[in-house]
Amino acid sequence: MYSIIYKEEQAHEDSIWTCAWGKSERDGVENIVTAAVDDIVKCWKWTGENKLELRHVLEGHQLGIVSVDINLNGTMVASSSLDSHIRLWDLETGKQLKSFDAGPVDAWSICFSPDSRFLATGSHTGKINLFGIESGKKETSLDCKMKFTLSVAYSPDGRYIAAGSIEGTINIFDMTTGKLMHAFLEGHAMPVRALCFSSDSQLLVTASDDGHSKIYDVQHGNLAGSLSGHGSWVLNAKFSPDNAHIVTCSSDKTVKIWDAGSRQCIHTFYDHMDQVWGACYNATGSKVVSVSDDRAIHVYDCPV
Repeated sequence: MYSIIYKEEQAHEDSIWTCAWGKSERDGVENIVTAAVDDIVKCWKWTGENKLELRHVLEGHQLGIVSVDINLNGTMVASSSLDSHIRLWDLETGKQLKSFDAGPVDAWSICFSPDSRFLATGSHTGKINLFGIESGKKETSLDCKMKFTLSVAYSPDGRYIAAGSIEGTINIFDMTTGKLMHAFLEGHAMPVRALCFSSDSQLLVTASDDGHSKIYDVQHGNLAGSLSGHGSWVLNAKFSPDNAHIVTCSSDKTVKIWDAGSRQCIHTFYDHMDQVWGACYNATGSKVVSVSDDRAIHVYDCPV
């Protein structure tokens, strides 16, 4: 049965724009990371009693934080802010490991490579910049020929990077060659806020201000389906770990669960009081966390 199982009201002092959920291979702890317009990153422990316990308050950013990501083995979190800096943190200790100056343009959406060697970020210059985790420097750039690279995603197999633009276009790069593989010029008429690959790296789901999510076949570059039902901007979309479901969230204040095969909405959560910026699954796909302009964190039970 789909249900809300936890609420953390007033989790931040301002709108929460981004979240991530990861399980540490080092200590087995499940961490939920949230970040907000209040310039703060918070790390929460998801306990066996279905509760959140605040572990770390990560301070250092000077302006609102727009994106966070946890690496694959759940030991590090990266955050990007309107202050043009990317910060890397140790999730166990809460210590800052590195700070990357991504200026003079803002660093926007960020994601770890599956091997944790790189951080990919979109920028106002229309490029994807790759920062080396060890070097702490920008090592290469991929030119999307976009006005503004609003969203980025690495495929789980590490072969592809996808980028969404403020114009609604989507690019997929083959990282074995560094070449542009697909450029989807149609499909969305408005900004693409988020992208996510399926765990087998075969499909890509998008979230757009046009109120729709699209599913693309990565290999063939075809539009494979659409998810339609939100009443306003779709702000995020994520596959479940088994690729059977997709979670989306919207400025219509709802979180929706979709059957990935039939493309049908199977449940809608109406619990937030304002637009919902982020939603993602835990490692087993049994739960979803969401964050909103209402400053609350919600956790939902989602039957596998």
